[in-house]
Amino acid sequence: MKVLSMIQPWASLFVLRESQYETRTWKTNYRGDLAIHTSKKIDKQVCSYRIIQDLLGKHGYSADNLPTGVIIGVCKLRNCLKVVENHGTWAVLEDGRKVSGNDFLLGDFDVGGYVWEVEDMRLLEKYIPAKGQLGLWEYGGEI
Repeated sequence: MKVLSMIQPWASLFVLRESQYETRTWKTNYRGDLAIHTSKKIDKQVCSYRIIQDLLGKHGYSADNLPTGVIIGVCKLRNCLKVVENHGTWAVLEDGRKVSGNDFLLGDFDVGGYVWEVEDMRLLEKYIPAKGQLGLWEYGGEI
């Protein structure tokens, strides 16, 4: 299965569906099953922001108990769309869709970047230890 590693708290917020998009500077043509892996790094500065603390807190998390170094969820990568406009608090994707609110706040919507759209996100009951990699990588075990 293809896997995407993400820094915390972004990985958990994405899997917990506080944001419906993942943003990347690079495009992928891959579509299909995708696992979400948490890197060992936690962005402590981001975790100090009140809104991030509130979003994590809704699910019982804080910077001190976020899972790291594990696969925490699975979904299907449905689309990869280019960001064509950024208006500071909202953005426009190449299909004309507008992104705002938490979706905008929890992503990097620089013009020219890419938005990964997923469906059927599922948090795993038991996390799977794994060493992450850059880009999309292949996990050989069972998920």
